[in-house]
Amino acid sequence: MKRRHFLAAAGAGVLTVTLAGCSLVPVIPKRPTSTADDALGWIRHENGRYTLWLPSAEMGQQISTAMLCLAAAELGVPPAQVQLQLPSTRHIARVRATVGSASVQDFALPLARACATLREALAQGQTTGTLAARDIAPGALRSLQPRAGAAKEAAVAPGQLHALVTGQPLFAGDTRLPGLLYGRVLRAPVSAEINSRPKAWDETAARADPACVAMVQHPRLAQMGSLGLGIVARTPSALDRIEAALAVQWQVEDGSAFEQAAIDARIDIDTQLRRGPLQHRLRKDDLPADTAWTLDLRMDIPLAAHAPIEPRSATAQWLADADQEGIALKVWTGTQDLFYMRDVLARQFNLNAERIEVQACRIGGGFGGRTLCTVELEAAVLAQAVGAPVKVQWSRAQEFAQGFQRPPSSHRVRARVHGGRITHWWHSLASSHILFTPAAMPLWMQTLADLAGDSGVARGAQMPYDVPQQRIEFTAQRLPVHTGPWRGLGAGPNTLVVESAMDECARHAGADPLAWRLQHTTDERLAQVLRRAAAEARWPERPASDATTLRGRGIAGGIYKGVSYAAAVADVEVQRATGQVRVVALWCAHDCGLVLQPDGVRAQTEGNLVWCLGMVLHERLPVARSGVAAASFADYPLPRMGDVPPLHVHLIDSSAPPTGAGETAMVAGAGAIANALRDATGVRFTRLPVRSADVLQALAARG
Repeated sequence: MKRRHFLAAAGAGVLTVTLAGCSLVPVIPKRPTSTADDALGWIRHENGRYTLWLPSAEMGQQISTAMLCLAAAELGVPPAQVQLQLPSTRHIARVRATVGSASVQDFALPLARACATLREALAQGQTTGTLAARDIAPGALRSLQPRAGAAKEAAVAPGQLHALVTGQPLFAGDTRLPGLLYGRVLRAPVSAEINSRPKAWDETAARADPACVAMVQHPRLAQMGSLGLGIVARTPSALDRIEAALAVQWQVEDGSAFEQAAIDARIDIDTQLRRGPLQHRLRKDDLPADTAWTLDLRMDIPLAAHAPIEPRSATAQWLADADQEGIALKVWTGTQDLFYMRDVLARQFNLNAERIEVQACRIGGGFGGRTLCTVELEAAVLAQAVGAPVKVQWSRAQEFAQGFQRPPSSHRVRARVHGGRITHWWHSLASSHILFTPAAMPLWMQTLADLAGDSGVARGAQMPYDVPQQRIEFTAQRLPVHTGPWRGLGAGPNTLVVESAMDECARHAGADPLAWRLQHTTDERLAQVLRRAAAEARWPERPASDATTLRGRGIAGGIYKGVSYAAAVADVEVQRATGQVRVVALWCAHDCGLVLQPDGVRAQTEGNLVWCLGMVLHERLPVARSGVAAASFADYPLPRMGDVPPLHVHLIDSSAPPTGAGETAMVAGAGAIANALRDATGVRFTRLPVRSADVLQALAARG
């Protein structure tokens, strides 16, 4: 549809248009493997200076610094001689999304080879023309050589840190364009899993506001079952006034109401087990029916939000006349997958993808939540409707209500301890979808995908310890609230349960928790991080309780995606009178192979540990009245600075290929905290988060 067809929306009126037919199959993200030839498009040389187009999103993990340092080292130039640019679909070829702690693993070797190829060409006097990347062995690349003590080095390049601390525009919300307008899409206050649409509104009252530009009705403003009503204003502050004046009444599908109990019932593990074997088995050992279980432990972990500091934002601009490269639509956004954004917009607007440019901005917290096309599509629809650039900035309430969440999970672990070892292990869990997120996948498609099983739900469920006979099984149930990727996917909740059960088994055997884990592993890298964390914490020096305070220490460890290792030790204090729990120290040993940017890895590990603190003691996303009930951080408690203990992160020097660091410590921190709480109180808390009232009740019951 041509831009001139939308000119009527320039005044304060209602606009209704018809959407051409789209495929019922949603756009599927593409995950190509980048080569060194691809990476030659990331690094450019001109007039003695280099420009690096970052192939991944920067969301605080300092990948920009890591890649800049790598490029400078391989090129043999000072980091200041390399200018960093965030990626754009116009300037680089398609790359994988920034997910799964895989950026260094995916991009370091191709970039190093590309930089080495460029360095050699320049040394030979070639300054123009096309290069073909050389297939240089990793051992011959300067930037990927192990160095003794590298894990202790500080950063040598600031990346975007200087721009951050000086307040330069980096985020999507900082975008400024001539004639910029501001938009919002109003939606029914219920889950997008429920069919809802605007039924009536006070147009006259909204048009009375001089800042009102347009109200936009469009079928492209649908997100799953939620059809929204768009508003556009001349100032961002006017959006609240216009929304209030409209007083939209919503039509909501009959019989769709739900409360928290419906979610609890859908994933109740005991209900699922009564129906027979679960849908998917990761280990299929046939356990004897008469197994005498030493441990029978149930644990329940609630719904949780991403809670990024920066709510998502996007600015869209349609070009009346395509630019010299044929670009018709430009979008500025903080996304973890800019090429997927382009693909969705191309499908929605029936455009060739090459006519759309998506410019990545720095993300103020992604954690897997910035992978779907939401605010980007809203901005593009509103901008096309009014014939001007439009910025859409979600509110905190929208971020909670309209994003997807970490699914809740319900677990039962049975284990037999015999002869000083675990001989049988049965872990069953019920959760909701993660990679097959219902926020983007219709029921029929999710049902087909479920035949293979959602590996995101299963992540971390396979224990890293040697047990002869195991059954590990799971099911994923579609819930009335949308769930999806959350830092570490299933690894955080699943390893918390595994490590809690391991701790209980050690107690049944009368064994030291550290020695028990070492006894059950033949993986030397796992044993190394367990020993290192314990040594740094002085494991045998256990904190003692007194008349007012209970004290305890716990340990946990794990392997993330089979390639990265972490172990943690936690010390906690519990006030006998109030039940208040405080984590007073956390130690973590971390092995992600060759460390390119130590400060960044330490920062990521610290962030993981704080998330683990939240998982055990703070975070539960409330559900009520058919949707997420949180509207602000007052409704969703997070760890505050005063809750965060001293964090002691110890990186392992390694010559192994670099792997992921962004999510690895999720496999260790939560288990260590939960086990320390068990050590202090003598009680295994099985429903999270653990609040002071829960502790007081448990202590009173224990006597």
